[in-house]
Amino acid sequence: MAVSASDPGDISLAAADREVVLEALVAQLDAYVFPEVAEKIQDDIEQRLDAGGYGDITSGQQLADTLTAQLQKLSGDRNLRLHFSPMPLPHLDPDAAPAAEDLERQYQASRRRNFDLNKVERLAGNVGYIQLFSFEPPEFAGDALAASMTLVAHTDALIFDLRHNQGGSPATVALLCSYLFPAHPPIHLNDLYWSETDETHQWWTVPYVPGTRYLDKPVFVLTSPETFSAAEEFAYNLQVLKRGAVVGETTRGGANPGRGFRLHDHFWVFMPTGQAINPVTGKNWDGTGVVPNVKVPTETALDTAHLMALNHLLEAGAEGIARRELEEALPRVERSLQRARQDLIANLGGPK
Repeated sequence: MAVSASDPGDISLAAADREVVLEALVAQLDAYVFPEVAEKIQDDIEQRLDAGGYGDITSGQQLADTLTAQLQKLSGDRNLRLHFSPMPLPHLDPDAAPAAEDLERQYQASRRRNFDLNKVERLAGNVGYIQLFSFEPPEFAGDALAASMTLVAHTDALIFDLRHNQGGSPATVALLCSYLFPAHPPIHLNDLYWSETDETHQWWTVPYVPGTRYLDKPVFVLTSPETFSAAEEFAYNLQVLKRGAVVGETTRGGANPGRGFRLHDHFWVFMPTGQAINPVTGKNWDGTGVVPNVKVPTETALDTAHLMALNHLLEAGAEGIARRELEEALPRVERSLQRARQDLIANLGGPK
């Protein structure tokens, strides 16, 4: 292989190298979580190879783009993707335990971001607010989550803002869900089926949490098209179990976990090797995303959920100081929501 004359970030691809990559891809598809779909893709690639169908592909990036489009069209799976690297890829053992120094480096990076707990606040009307940018592993984020849940324990409603959350650890999803349900009986949240080992890992709420549980009070989850993977599971779990209302826009739609496989010095493929199965619905949100209970633009989701919380608390019969605070907060949030709607219309170039 040689660096492309027209693009230094690409490489010229010889026919022999192209064939090696495609044959490795066909073999690796045996690990795809849906074997019937894998067989269909394998047959299609092999037929095209036999017919010389890839003969006009002469660069690394062109091969990655072409095969990704083919893989996704045949499977309907946006997570199935062939990647190209102009630099040679390292040989890594996916089953090797991470080195202690690598774990420490990850922990320090996570700690610097406050484990992606970006904001924890008490909003007007005694509504709690937690903005979470990812679900860091529980061994990293557990104490910070406990502190956050303790801080909002005395609020009367709670909003989780996952509009910019790209996912993370399913164990942390189970831990955070545990704060919202009683210790007993345990609640079955989700299953992950792994096709490579034919094993199923069940996720349940846990009987002990280090912070304060948040029970019998309304919960809202904000979502957007950025909300992905583990963040989608958290929203889906609460929605299916009728523990929280999802407010915002439909999420990205990535439910099935997977990993990357090295095919060649310059190519690797990411494919789902597991399947999320909700014990209530028997399905998941892959491809469809989590559809909100209340669909509103991302930009107005927080004010909408805040307003819903205030109205709920007023209708529930709040009295005294609590009621006065709710009545004072309500028009302020209504005005904020109206301004957000007007700004959104203005940014779209529509009438005010």
